[in-house]
Amino acid sequence: MKALTANRLIDGEVVFWNAGQWVERFSDAELFDDDARVEAAEAHGKDQLTVVVDVYPIDLIEAGGLWAPLSYRERIRALGPTNLNHGKQAEGGAAIEALQHAHGAARSTGRVNLIKRK
Repeated sequence: MKALTANRLIDGEVVFWNAGQWVERFSDAELFDDDARVEAAEAHGKDQLTVVVDVYPIDLIEAGGLWAPLSYRERIRALGPTNLNHGKQAEGGAAIEALQHAHGAARSTGRVNLIKRK
């Protein structure tokens, strides 16, 4: 499964694709099980470059009966600001809890370079 994500230009908020429009909550994102469908949505999303930037698909896993981004980086993006008094986390709900506690196949999408100390 995949979802489509981007950043909204007006405020930098992470947004997700749902039926031709961008929504703020990951739980409202359209899920794709077909590469051709996600590619078509990605092309349509890239046509909206006056609204969003950096449109790309993300891989998903099932976590606690709900879907969550596979990569840890994308889970952090989906959760929004880490200030518990502001934004998506402050709103709470089962979808946010599932993202916070997702486990299993999470993987990093970046490389870590270790610096050797003498």
